[in-house]
Amino acid sequence: MSENSIILITGANRGIGLELARLYARRGCSVIGVCRQSSPELDEVAERVIDGVDVTTDAGVERLLAGLEGQPIDLLINNAGLLQDEKLGSIDFDSIRTQMEINAYAPLRLAEALFEKIPSGGKIANITSRMGSIADNDSGGRYGYRASKAALNAFGKSLAMDLKPRGIAVAQLHPGYVQTRMVNFGGLITPEESAKGLAERIDGLTLENTGSFWHSNGDELPW
Repeated sequence: MSENSIILITGANRGIGLELARLYARRGCSVIGVCRQSSPELDEVAERVIDGVDVTTDAGVERLLAGLEGQPIDLLINNAGLLQDEKLGSIDFDSIRTQMEINAYAPLRLAEALFEKIPSGGKIANITSRMGSIADNDSGGRYGYRASKAALNAFGKSLAMDLKPRGIAVAQLHPGYVQTRMVNFGGLITPEESAKGLAERIDGLTLENTGSFWHSNGDELPW
């Protein structure tokens, strides 16, 4: 995205979301950070922070809309997410429901609420995971996370088709195995490296490749 673009990022207070906020702020973009609780690091880089937002609820979305006050958005990054573990024999279905709410339903809820604020030429980036790839699943487990990210991929593909006539492109982006709190900082790449790759994929997103599922390193991933 170019200088002066308006970027809205959910889960922007730490990890990948915070690094994306820093990257776009360095580009001269106007960053709107959305989160449940802000951080000093986000307050430092975002032009505006809208906190107290639970993206899984109607009330949270209404709070976000009220904070935007009619502000248009050039790029929506659905980054907020939750990773929990379930194993066969001890599956916690409440855990699966929670991950579906945060990882799948919330991005669709936000796209539904905000797409009319996105002009032609705007974009939506859904931060998903290669664990949402059914073809790539060779280790099992992680029932809730895999299912929620697969659902997000399906939602994102439909959004891409529905929003294409409006000139809005949509991508599903895997950030890589990133050293964040979500994985107890045990990843393979830094949040800075991930944000750089994600931004490159967003820069390359067009109406011609809308609906694609990419790794942050540029590889196209199987569904």
